[in-house]
Amino acid sequence: MSSAASGRFGSLFRWLGITLVVLLALQLVAVLAVNGWGEESFRQLLSTTLVTQSPMAFVGMLLMLIGQRLDEPVPGRTPLRWFVAVVSGLLALALLITIPVSISGDRAVSDQANQALLAQRGQLEMAKAQLENPQVLEQVIAQGEQAGQIPATASDAEKKKAAQAFMNRQLDQAEDQLKQAENRRDLAANQRRIGGTGTAVVLLVAFTLLAVVAVL
Repeated sequence: MSSAASGRFGSLFRWLGITLVVLLALQLVAVLAVNGWGEESFRQLLSTTLVTQSPMAFVGMLLMLIGQRLDEPVPGRTPLRWFVAVVSGLLALALLITIPVSISGDRAVSDQANQALLAQRGQLEMAKAQLENPQVLEQVIAQGEQAGQIPATASDAEKKKAAQAFMNRQLDQAEDQLKQAENRRDLAANQRRIGGTGTAVVLLVAFTLLAVVAVL
């Protein structure tokens, strides 16, 4: 590759890298402008923004180093390399702080979800206990007769059986809905742990290595 072509690619890579880093900065400024440090939701939003947008800045600074290497094949500690090292170090530090915030937020969200599901499970168990309640059965039978689902000429045993079958179907649907909600809770928890905390740890290592490489 000629020196002219190398210089063009080097400049292109540097500008692309700077653009990606600036985009991350704009995303963080948009969140920080709210200035809600005392709120858990703000800290979680800042943590999520940092984790999801940091890979873009990592690629940007990597492009900057590649562009610098194309322009100056001989290794040296240039201002651009120091810039990459400093920014990478700051992002690594921010991600280190983000990890306990993510863990705390994950615990809080999981507790809320568990409480909601526990309340839903309690309501389901109460509904199951009503299957043998004569008053509840009479109400279901009356509603079924009004809706035309239970023939008025049917015997009491047939009406009771039809009402219990209806209630069992309703309980089965509620049980299925509860299981689906539990699956969604588990899926969301895994996404937060792996996609949030796990990604933050990987990015922390990556930015640390990038900062070291930049000054070598």
